[in-house]
Amino acid sequence: MSESLSKEQLETVNKMRSEERLNYCIKEIAKQRKVWILTDEHGCVMLNTEDEDCVPVWPHEEFANQWATGEWEHCKAESISTAKWFSRWTHGLEDDELAVVVFPNNDEEGVVLYPDEFEFELKKRG
Repeated sequence: MSESLSKEQLETVNKMRSEERLNYCIKEIAKQRKVWILTDEHGCVMLNTEDEDCVPVWPHEEFANQWATGEWEHCKAESISTAKWFSRWTHGLEDDELAVVVFPNNDEEGVVLYPDEFEFELKKRG
């Protein structure tokens, strides 16, 4: 069971720059062994950049839930074990030509990585 984050922790992390959030996210996912995504009745929620269709990922349920507002209020946070991510998601995302946007903030800013880069970063820390 992962510990809940305080309001102060949430605010502090949300104020970080994209690169800092990337480092925090990778470290936390490697430690917790869980990747958090948002899902709805159609599956995983996607974000679109100019060049890529991306799956947003977060390090904790609370951060994912902060996104479940407005047009996404029907979505729910779901965790995927890193083992399952490595065995199924990396290849599945590559096959679908999707990228990963790591820990997007409320302005939809986050670091975009290809699935193999995301896996490499997680395994490097794990």
